[in-house]
Amino acid sequence: MPSKRTAFVTGGLGCIGTAIARQLHDHGHHVLVGYYPAEDFQSWQTAQSADGYDFKCYAVDVADNDSTRTCVEKIHADDHHIDILVNSAGITRDATLRKMSLAQWQDVLRTNLGSMFNMTQPLLDPMLDKGWGRVINISSVNGSKGAFGQTNYSAAKSGIYGFTKALALETARKGITVNAVSPGYIDSPMVAEVPQETLEKHILTEIPMGRLGKPQEIAAMVGFLASDEAAFITGANMPVNGGQHLY
Repeated sequence: MPSKRTAFVTGGLGCIGTAIARQLHDHGHHVLVGYYPAEDFQSWQTAQSADGYDFKCYAVDVADNDSTRTCVEKIHADDHHIDILVNSAGITRDATLRKMSLAQWQDVLRTNLGSMFNMTQPLLDPMLDKGWGRVINISSVNGSKGAFGQTNYSAAKSGIYGFTKALALETARKGITVNAVSPGYIDSPMVAEVPQETLEKHILTEIPMGRLGKPQEIAAMVGFLASDEAAFITGANMPVNGGQHLY
């Protein structure tokens, strides 16, 4: 029977974040979920409870270091000690570089990449003290192949690879693994906003499997990386993209 750990999933109210939280819960872990302060977490929490999932929610702006520090203090005050950290929170602010505002650039870099530092650093020492930990960072296929109109997003998601590899080296002898997961195009509310013609002609045609991924398929990879069986995997990026980008 796998050991029961405590996990914290940022961006937990999102489509992929919810699937990850459920997967970890199904694996027997105690799961805490981070949500952006403006989000309606109570409705989400009620819906999850109706399905048999018991999640404790914490407000946090992952782009703000003070907010992440306060969140971690609350988690510790509630006598929770994080063994598994999943950095899943992220945003998009798409525009070509010529038309991109400084705010669009900075917002995405702070949320998608700055959050790696903000959220991971205050949770790292307890893992080191315990001699066991999992840090799993959600990147994107567009971090490796790039995407038109996403210089900010692609740069941030690519930066996650460097963060992951460097931290993996720092913690490899301490019982902590650090890995990234790069989803391709996933059947989610965000992708549902793409016009059907664009989806069929410009997205699905790039995916050899001919379909969108499922949030549960990303969650399954995270669940494996969080397990004891994945203890010899660190500094890796796991692409889950239906063959869209091979590397």
